[in-house]
Amino acid sequence: MFQSFLLEGVTLGGLSQCTFARWQPRIGDPHLMGWVTVVCYVLTFLLCVAVFKKTDPTRRAARMFWFLLCALMLFLAVNKQLDLQSFATAGARCIAKLQGWYADRGSFQFKAVLGMGLAAMIISLIFLWALRRDLKRNLVALIGLAVVFGFVLIRAVGWHDFDAIINIRLGVVRLNWVLELSGLFLISINAIFLLKSSRIDRPRRRRRRTVQNPVYRRKP
Repeated sequence: MFQSFLLEGVTLGGLSQCTFARWQPRIGDPHLMGWVTVVCYVLTFLLCVAVFKKTDPTRRAARMFWFLLCALMLFLAVNKQLDLQSFATAGARCIAKLQGWYADRGSFQFKAVLGMGLAAMIISLIFLWALRRDLKRNLVALIGLAVVFGFVLIRAVGWHDFDAIINIRLGVVRLNWVLELSGLFLISINAIFLLKSSRIDRPRRRRRRTVQNPVYRRKP
């Protein structure tokens, strides 16, 4: 049977009909700054690929970090105009309406933001520990990743208060442009720095264990 219960009180057919009534596949941001942001994502992706290729295989944590950045930047470059987070937001709102708690969605959104913040903090701590030996060289990119990741996740929640804040104009510049592009700028600057460095393509030096020579006491 095509219509199966996806969640309690929600059928797949009803959810699909409601979601596609709110969201249609189209260019998410057809304006100039939308395409400029896509170009920035692509350029950042290419820089991340270059860093990943240059990093020596013995630096496993750093290579994994930049590989994840490559995947994320490529996905966000495509997602910028496909606007998949709006699809997810529309689906969540339809679930709320079909289950009857749409009027109380504010508390759910608040909990979702807190949960995403906690998840981002845990992921950041994992990266901090994994990159502890290369942290100085990758810290700026890690901060940029936190900015971009947090911005995209919170926008996906569809919190109206947050949307009102990021849509504030500073002259001719919107605050959401500053937040999103600043994260990409930090990642790109870190990538350019590493590409100019001659250390990341060298094998990691293993720490030498100091063996203490036994002390022999002379017999009296």
